[in-house]
Amino acid sequence: MDLPFEHLRTLAAVIDEGSLDGAARVLHISPSAVSQRIRSMEERAGSVLLQRSRPVAVTASGAAVLRAARQVAQVMNDVAVELDAGTGAGSLVKLVINADSLATWFVTALARAAETTGARFEVLRADETLSTEKLRSGEVMAALTATAEAVPGCVSERIGTDQLSAVADPAFFATHFSHGVTADALATAPMIEFDRHDMHQQRFLQRFSDAPVLPPRHFVPSSAAFLSAIQLGLGWGMLPRLQCDALIASGGLVELTPGRPLALPLFWQRWNLRSPVLDQLTSIVAAEARTALTFA
Repeated sequence: MDLPFEHLRTLAAVIDEGSLDGAARVLHISPSAVSQRIRSMEERAGSVLLQRSRPVAVTASGAAVLRAARQVAQVMNDVAVELDAGTGAGSLVKLVINADSLATWFVTALARAAETTGARFEVLRADETLSTEKLRSGEVMAALTATAEAVPGCVSERIGTDQLSAVADPAFFATHFSHGVTADALATAPMIEFDRHDMHQQRFLQRFSDAPVLPPRHFVPSSAAFLSAIQLGLGWGMLPRLQCDALIASGGLVELTPGRPLALPLFWQRWNLRSPVLDQLTSIVAAEARTALTFA
């Protein structure tokens, strides 16, 4: 199957911009030319590649072609750098990272990687249990994930274990857990979740009862605001030890179950592609993880 590079580039632009008109603007061609290129690709592939939704999305076949489009683009960027023919802006590397890692250790790795590689990074935030879907769709080149099994076309490497503790403001703890942290107390004490994909609190609750424990819930989808909400007594929640250790030591927060953190193994998945930028990024992420995370 012969898919011209410009057509692959057009497909990636359509997904990045969310529409054919948006792709036309960034590619400096007409919307009809974009449509013709996509139609030509679909004819060559023998299947529909795009769902004409708002924003547009790839089909299962389109995800495979999109992944190939991004890989070809990365190879071309690597070649340009090697030949010293790059634009000076660096290649754009798209990643998906969970909020806890972004709030604690990952940005340090990103800064080192930007300085070392000259690449630019676009970070998408997603729960570590959902990030593999963005790899599978071809939307990103690498991801921090809780899934050990490699996505097709990728390699997976365990980089460490994040430790999370259930914590609360001392006054909140005294009000809601004066007779101990039990299933009955947890059923009435307000709980904070990042969003509806956040399962950390649910995993903690499973320690106390085989039956579902359904406390009142707040949703606060920002790492900084999530911590502030706990400190202000809105509810209890799970925080990475990297984020809450000092507050626990100073008495600013109280652990619900001292010495029993929740262990979350993390895996770095990336395209199975020889690329100096991805290779260096992977090395830097692994090094930062060794410093920040445990391997329990």
